[in-house]
Amino acid sequence: MIYPDTFEQKVGFDKVRELTLARCLCELGEQRVRDAGFNTNPDIVFEWIEQTHEMKTICQMEDGFPTDGYIDVTPALRKLNVEGQWLDENELQQLRRSLDTIKQLLAFVKRVSDKYPAIAKLATGINYYPYVIERIDSILDRYGRIKDNASAKLAEIRASIRAKEASVNKLVQGIMRSAREQGVVEADTQPTVREGRVVIPVAAANKRKLKGIVHDESATGKTVFIEPVEVVELNNEIRELEYEERREIVRILIELADSIRPYLPELLTAYDFMGEIDFIRAKALLAMEFDGVKPILNSNSTVIYLRQARHPILQLSLKREGKRIVPLDIELNLNDRILLISGPNAGGKSVCLKTVGLLQYMLQCGFLPCVLENSEMGIFSKIFIDIGDEQSLENDLSTYSSHLINMKQMLRHADGQSLVLIDEFGAGTEPTAGGAIAEAILQELCNKGTFGVITTHYSNLKHFAANTPGIVNGAMLFDNERIEPLFKLEIGKPGSSFAFEIARKIGLPEKVLDVASQKVGSDYITFEKHLREISRDKRYWEKKRESIRLANKRAEEAEEKLQKELEELEKKRKEIIATAKKEAQELLANVNKQIENTIRTIKETNADKERTREARKALENLKIEIENPETANALIERKMELIKQRQERKARKNQQKETITSKPVKEDEVRAIEPGDKVKVEGSDMVGEVISISDKSASVAIGGMITVVRVNKLKRLSTGEYREAAKQKPTLNTGFDVYKRRLNFKSDIDVRGYRAEEALEAVQDLIDDALMLGFNRVRILHGKGNGILKQVIRDFLKATPGVKNFSDEHVEFGGAGITVVDLDV
Repeated sequence: MIYPDTFEQKVGFDKVRELTLARCLCELGEQRVRDAGFNTNPDIVFEWIEQTHEMKTICQMEDGFPTDGYIDVTPALRKLNVEGQWLDENELQQLRRSLDTIKQLLAFVKRVSDKYPAIAKLATGINYYPYVIERIDSILDRYGRIKDNASAKLAEIRASIRAKEASVNKLVQGIMRSAREQGVVEADTQPTVREGRVVIPVAAANKRKLKGIVHDESATGKTVFIEPVEVVELNNEIRELEYEERREIVRILIELADSIRPYLPELLTAYDFMGEIDFIRAKALLAMEFDGVKPILNSNSTVIYLRQARHPILQLSLKREGKRIVPLDIELNLNDRILLISGPNAGGKSVCLKTVGLLQYMLQCGFLPCVLENSEMGIFSKIFIDIGDEQSLENDLSTYSSHLINMKQMLRHADGQSLVLIDEFGAGTEPTAGGAIAEAILQELCNKGTFGVITTHYSNLKHFAANTPGIVNGAMLFDNERIEPLFKLEIGKPGSSFAFEIARKIGLPEKVLDVASQKVGSDYITFEKHLREISRDKRYWEKKRESIRLANKRAEEAEEKLQKELEELEKKRKEIIATAKKEAQELLANVNKQIENTIRTIKETNADKERTREARKALENLKIEIENPETANALIERKMELIKQRQERKARKNQQKETITSKPVKEDEVRAIEPGDKVKVEGSDMVGEVISISDKSASVAIGGMITVVRVNKLKRLSTGEYREAAKQKPTLNTGFDVYKRRLNFKSDIDVRGYRAEEALEAVQDLIDDALMLGFNRVRILHGKGNGILKQVIRDFLKATPGVKNFSDEHVEFGGAGITVVDLDV
């Protein structure tokens, strides 16, 4: 139910309808726009909205949507329901074009049916009959004329007409030559046609000199058009043939009409489909212009939760003036069903009311409302509006009487599924009585559970709303400094009319305003002052609350991000542990080989068999312990924890040594290390015994493995320190450290720009690490240049233990600028 009948004009939907009509392509779509009406069935409304939403997406995203050939031929098709009726050539051509458009529409919908199911549903049961187009093409040419070969008889008739017309033209040309010679006609005179007959223009003074029938004369009467007597009979025959041609054409058209008459119901259904598509497309184009969207649709409750709501007609009007509309946020829910808006005159109260009414009405007519996508809207069964002056001299109604009649209709028919829109509630009569009646009506509407948006200036209604559950105050904001409305709605507090401020800005004498202030009393002035202060404070705390909300949101996002990172780290940790197990087992196998070699050497030197057996048993026990998954996990976990603790201690130590520099190692201290010394490799937990020393490198036995380490990376240990360090199972720790170093090892080095000494030191470190970690090839990028750095490095490689051979890189990968070194691993 919509009340009153002028609802569309009051909220502006009549203008929306006109704008939609202008975007239709044919009368079928236009008629649907005129017939569009309010619907209360949620399923139907939601289907309409979904169709419009999908069509909007199609218009924005898809190519190939047909927009030509939308022609309404349904009146001509309905004419064929009567036997003996036919379509003329123009109607057939329009039918042909529009059927081709329907064919393209069906093909397009079929192609995108998976993405747009609501539009695809419209095409269900719509058929396309190529037979109809084929029959039309068989009798019509591309210009819309009946073809000569439409029938054998028609071809014969037209051949006879052309032959006789040629004879007529020949006779007329001969008569014209004779008439020119006799001076009856001018030399440049040409034959013409009047009423389908070939005639000769002759001056009125000479009309007696040319025998024939006068068919017409010029407007001035100075020229007459004469059909020569010699061609009258031929023209008569041509006219009879033309009549016969027309009869044959009609026969052909009737035959065509009879052949397509069985398809009429399907054809009319197909044109309904085309009209529906045209209608939906027009609504989609309107939504694109005004940023209309599909909101969140709620079929279970009547709610209004509008975000950035805009009145499309006001938006269009302001756009023409180069202004921007101020959007509104409005909410009506089960707890706050009625919004009572107060504020200054011309502050936007009525616009707010109309916006709610129009957008809700648009939704239930299948139009996309001008809101944000996170808005939520339900379905109302009834909408009432009371706005404007409805006084009538004929019905003897005053302004207030018309308002009361509207109130009566609302109280009689409103319920929990109704939306009432009342402007200037209680106005039009004595304020005390009008306010009291308005308060009583508002109470009754609240008791009925009705939803509504009401505007007022009455203070008693503001107080009533503040103390009544189900009703909430709203204020149109006002700029106190510039004395102008802001057109923004703030829900939760009443608004002030700012009557004195507006009057002062307009220019009323201050003396008059002082008298008015005295008459209204200090209570009113104080109330208005406190109201403004409350408004100011509320805005402050709203901003605070919003900043806190944003901070909480950022914290939640950070927490979520951290959680994801922790999950990813845990996943990587498990992968690393699995890889570490595999690497540890491989490393253990290598160590086992080396120890077997050592045992074999011991046996060959007649060592103590009992000690050999004990060494083998200890090795087997260690192997079982590492291969046990639980033990391996525990060891790896403990090692990772030790590394973490060592990093923390190192960080604390660095903080404590802000101004202390480490003491450099003296040359004689490094040289003090000799074969047989117990040493520790700096930066790791590896300890071992020095076997031999050469220049700057030393061979160190660590557990069952011999490795080459630079001398300046070794620290000499006392016997007690070595024993203490050896208790930490160096074999396992060594494997874990080697595994870590293998993961981080890079077999390529770039020494371009280094001095010779720096380059050799870097190359030595690379080779030492590669030998220790089991890599058999490294690459040294030194560049070509003059070849000096290359020669220095290669001379060094010749004297370096563990280097098997070296050569230039392949020409495709750098050639002589890179040296590839093969190691004896």
